[in-house]
Amino acid sequence: MGYLDDVTLGGSVDSVSCDVAEIRRVGSKMGLVLNPSKCELIAPKETTVTDPFLQSFITTEIDNACLIGAPLFPGPALEKTWSDRCDDLSKAVDRLAKLGSQDALIQLRLSFSAQKVLHLLRCSPSVSHPLLDQFDSLLRSAVQRITNTDLSDSQWMQASLPVKDGGLGVRRVSSLSLPAYLASAASSLSLQDAILSNSVSSASTICTNYQGWKNHDFKKK
Repeated sequence: MGYLDDVTLGGSVDSVSCDVAEIRRVGSKMGLVLNPSKCELIAPKETTVTDPFLQSFITTEIDNACLIGAPLFPGPALEKTWSDRCDDLSKAVDRLAKLGSQDALIQLRLSFSAQKVLHLLRCSPSVSHPLLDQFDSLLRSAVQRITNTDLSDSQWMQASLPVKDGGLGVRRVSSLSLPAYLASAASSLSLQDAILSNSVSSASTICTNYQGWKNHDFKKK
């Protein structure tokens, strides 16, 4: 798989080693050189690597694996990513207080709320992650500071609706996490199956999330 200057290879150690060698061979003809200090080798701890060039790659455990900025699995990488996003939003909230109310609200809605983390919601398994509530709490406090109000739970729910539905458009990420991930996974299912072949079944994950979507408790939230 390739996207711009990011290339991801998968398979057995021998096949990946051969593919990397081919990339180096073809790339050298075009003046392109792989930089091992920026290459990652994602594999289980017990994997034996004999290729000297692959050994020079950064070794990353599966739980810490990210692809184009999105953690692939629940674990330390996803925890750190959401923690960083909460820290970024906390800094933004303090700085937005220095702007006029209307400008601050527009910036919050368009640049620092759900839009800022939509890529993460769509690509990483963030459903029901505890830091989503923390992110939403920061959004709520930002709206309260900007509008100089103390929002009740029902008022905050109203404010988090889209503008066309009478809200402020500052969407809660906890309410978007499941539909965003489910829509992304379902729309790319055929591509996932083509890439993963028969090694992994992605349908079971989608079915699990779909059951969550149909769940009455989720709809009540």
